[in-house]
Amino acid sequence: MRDIIVLNNIVKNYNIGTIVVEALKNVSLNIKENEYVALMGPSGSGKSTMMNILGCLDTLSSGEYILNNKDVSKLTDNQLAEIRNKEIGFVFQTFNLLPKYSALENVMLPLVYAGVSKSEREKIATETLINVKLEDRMHHKPNELSGGQRQRVAVARALVNKPSIILADEPTGNLDSKTSIEIMGLLEEIHNLGNTIIVVTHEEEIAEHAERIIRLRDGEIVVDKNNENRKMVNVKQ
Repeated sequence: MRDIIVLNNIVKNYNIGTIVVEALKNVSLNIKENEYVALMGPSGSGKSTMMNILGCLDTLSSGEYILNNKDVSKLTDNQLAEIRNKEIGFVFQTFNLLPKYSALENVMLPLVYAGVSKSEREKIATETLINVKLEDRMHHKPNELSGGQRQRVAVARALVNKPSIILADEPTGNLDSKTSIEIMGLLEEIHNLGNTIIVVTHEEEIAEHAERIIRLRDGEIVVDKNNENRKMVNVKQ
């Protein structure tokens, strides 16, 4: 498998008044295509900064970030926006759905930005919602859906552009245990289809679903190991 993400000596500093905060300190990391990785760390460890860097939501202070053979560290804001839309599917703890839009309309949004025609948008978004088992909830608005259903809509929206990477930030943080297992099963299915999955979490139980666990502390990687006790979810077909 080829490397889909290569970080070389990544540094990220923030200036707070006269103080310079080192959020990431010379971090180097390779993630292969179709890997399933959990990124962990306590508050202030740098994991949120790392997620923002990986998701092209923030820029580096120094170092090199190669994503799918493109040097992200040298791209303009517009080019970064294009990369975010095409290469990365985001799943957030708070779902980030537009409340006045139906599930179908929320899933269609990335395709609008990608310039896909309306009829094609509806077709692709419908197929994607069927794939996450929400065919009977397509025309419901977020407030008419359960937490698990809302997260399925968010996953469908992340998948709709067929991105290389799914970046999930605390994807089960607002869900009960049963629904959390369902969402982890859905991520398992997506991984089985060939996507690279990166889950950012502080929950050991969620991290145990990943093939590889990376732990950050004080802006540095302190553990990077294969997960020999990987917890699999039985995915019902």
